[in-house]
Amino acid sequence: MTPAVLQSSSSSRLNAPQIHQLPNGLTIVAEQLPVEAISLNIWLGMGSAVETDAINGMAHFLEHMIFKGTQRLQSGEFERQVEERGAVMNAATSQDYTHYYITTSPQEFAKLAPYQVEVVSNALIPDDAFERERMVVLEEIRRSHDNPRRRTFSEAMKLGFERLPYYRQVLGPAEVVEGLTAEQMRQFHAQWYQPRSMTTAVIGNLPAEELVQIVADGFEEAIAHRPFEVSPLPLTRLNHEPEPSFEGIVRRDMVDDGLQQARLVMMWRVPGIADLEQTYPLDILASILGRGRTARLIRDLREERQLVSRIAVSNLSYYHQGLFYISVELPTENLETVEEAIAQHIADLHNNPATDSELQRVRTLVANRFVFANESPSDRSGLYGFYHVMTGGLDAAIRYPEHIQSVQVNDLKAAAQNFLSPNAYGVLTMRPN
Repeated sequence: MTPAVLQSSSSSRLNAPQIHQLPNGLTIVAEQLPVEAISLNIWLGMGSAVETDAINGMAHFLEHMIFKGTQRLQSGEFERQVEERGAVMNAATSQDYTHYYITTSPQEFAKLAPYQVEVVSNALIPDDAFERERMVVLEEIRRSHDNPRRRTFSEAMKLGFERLPYYRQVLGPAEVVEGLTAEQMRQFHAQWYQPRSMTTAVIGNLPAEELVQIVADGFEEAIAHRPFEVSPLPLTRLNHEPEPSFEGIVRRDMVDDGLQQARLVMMWRVPGIADLEQTYPLDILASILGRGRTARLIRDLREERQLVSRIAVSNLSYYHQGLFYISVELPTENLETVEEAIAQHIADLHNNPATDSELQRVRTLVANRFVFANESPSDRSGLYGFYHVMTGGLDAAIRYPEHIQSVQVNDLKAAAQNFLSPNAYGVLTMRPN
């Protein structure tokens, strides 16, 4: 099978990936990098957001089951091959994507890559292994309930999204996972784990054409031995409309017996990756408020007034919509003061979103982080795979620093005025008993 080269990008001196399209619909992003390693990262543009409430947790549970063998590969054989050859592997599931990655030496890549492709493409999901792994997943869910930050985030997402699927937990509720069946999972796998829903990023020290051919041959061989029929259902993202901004202050107060300090989360509904250009000014505003000791909220509330023990600001960009998200750990008696102070800082952004020095600091941070995140094959395969499955291209991955450099103060002011109201937001407070 000879892949067609769709694009070769040279817009950055650091990056020159090629994009190849196979006849079966698989996209391969390949790049030679003069580092003695190769990373193969298989990305699927689906996660918990494609589930229904009735199967919430299926995508994550399936991630576990991928490694339980195929008709041609016994359970544990892939892991044994990886370990014997000194490679490393892992996987992750999120709301909008799932991915599986392996990093090997160039000498071992042609041997291990077909194993990786085989387990992802042809998972058997046997009943007995399914029941054993269910216990592992349920234990992971129980452990997540013991983690204060994960509990806080879970409750915040329920407040942040009333209708969009991001309100659901990636792990799923225990009562739902307890009721899932192996046959349901086999059908879910057959529907979503198709080459046309995958982007495979392969980066390392072999010629790009050789990397592509190894991956393409691996998929051709795996698909020829599929033990099931591919689902005819379409593989498109559900067309979810963004939720409206909060009207006024929408408050949820909770008591959590497991906390030592109170938690405060303030959030605003903002554009997501489907409206990517709108996310860049919000990324900068998040850095101005909460990245580094000189950031406004950290300097004011933690360093100078010492009202909080921890404060973080993120622009969480999911596909359909994002959340501008401020999370705080603090003494209970400071909750009201800190919320008022944060609201005032948000109001200040409307007229004074950034000084010249603040904007330059953020631009330097972004440029440096981009360079550091391009150093290894695994870094790059993650960068390319994520942006390709989320946006359909690599421009946002390669040119992110340029997009940030092009944002001006007026763009920041407009973003703050349009999306960050000091009088309309969601706020979650969790107090120790």
